[in-house]
Amino acid sequence: MRTQVAIIGAGPAGLFLSHLLHLQGVDSVVVERRDRAYCEQRQRAGVVEHGVAEALRASGVGERMDREGFAHDGIELRFDRRSHRIDFPALTGRNVMIYAQTEIVKDLIARRLADGGRLLFEAEAGAIEGTETERPRVRFTHAGAEEVLECDYVAACDGFHGIGRAAMPGGAARTFEKVYPFGWLGILADVAPSCDELIYAHSDRGFALHSMRSETVSRLYLQVPADTDPRNWSDERIWDELAARFELRDSDWELKRGPITDKAVTPMRSFVTEPMRHGRLFLAGDAAHIVPPTGAKGLNLALHDVALLADALTAWHGKGDTSLLDEYSATALRRVWRAEHFSYWMTTLLHTRPDGDAFDRRLQLAHLHHIADFTAATTTLAENYTGLPRV
Repeated sequence: MRTQVAIIGAGPAGLFLSHLLHLQGVDSVVVERRDRAYCEQRQRAGVVEHGVAEALRASGVGERMDREGFAHDGIELRFDRRSHRIDFPALTGRNVMIYAQTEIVKDLIARRLADGGRLLFEAEAGAIEGTETERPRVRFTHAGAEEVLECDYVAACDGFHGIGRAAMPGGAARTFEKVYPFGWLGILADVAPSCDELIYAHSDRGFALHSMRSETVSRLYLQVPADTDPRNWSDERIWDELAARFELRDSDWELKRGPITDKAVTPMRSFVTEPMRHGRLFLAGDAAHIVPPTGAKGLNLALHDVALLADALTAWHGKGDTSLLDEYSATALRRVWRAEHFSYWMTTLLHTRPDGDAFDRRLQLAHLHHIADFTAATTTLAENYTGLPRV
């Protein structure tokens, strides 16, 4: 089998890259070890930056997002049992969309298949070879048979546990990592959201986040110890703890409760691989970097990566120009480290440290009050949250 770009992984990064390349006449094949149903059902992030939403629209896959998603003009910070709204348009002229990654994947799969794209589900990549030559190849198993996909370039969009990063030879890359001593207990509930915009709540009991998936489905998170077993949390205990962390003084706001349909714990880590290229192998998305979800950057970073990579591969395909390919890693990493810092900042600002003391908590409150009281500080948060321009 032959193609110009072999893409490993049918998550949003791999699918969007394949879609963007198709629009420019560059052929690709996507190899995905899971089946289509799994890819379209796995729950992930739901905040889409302004620039990423614009890119989806410009490429022709934003129609359902605009029809069924939610345009949000701000977020609410809750701390010291008070509410403080961050007004995105007033501060930045931008907003964000709330549209689940699951739905973006569905839209991209449907579009690629409608355009005749080659998406190979239940095809497990076992090896990436020849990345230092002009003819790299991906060995994979599909329908019980061993296959070889020959190509000009390989894009590993196969996540943190994929084979892409592992295919880089020893000493070719350096990794930076921070593991946090807490995680998020996330739930999906069949109940209308209790808020119009996302609520980020800091309290002595720990962090909580209120988000939504639709007008009838809510998505909520609780800070918990990293080794938490979600089976030890009853539905009633979860709702009671959420209510306590979202509590406001002098307010009649109330957390709506409903049947919990999904419950899982997400670990929290920061991770970066440098460089994001070796020879003709390129890393994108979670294959190259992980951010804690507090800053809502994981999905957005992945789509920024492949937008850069698509431009670079298009320049190579159309003009034989490899300069953008040569600059890809350095260019992508500038945004990655900015997002890593913002996500770390949001995480340490809002979460309760297990080893923290009263002094640490007072510092957090002082910083939160500074954000709420000073326009410059509020603007910095809003600019990073809605998404910085491409660099």
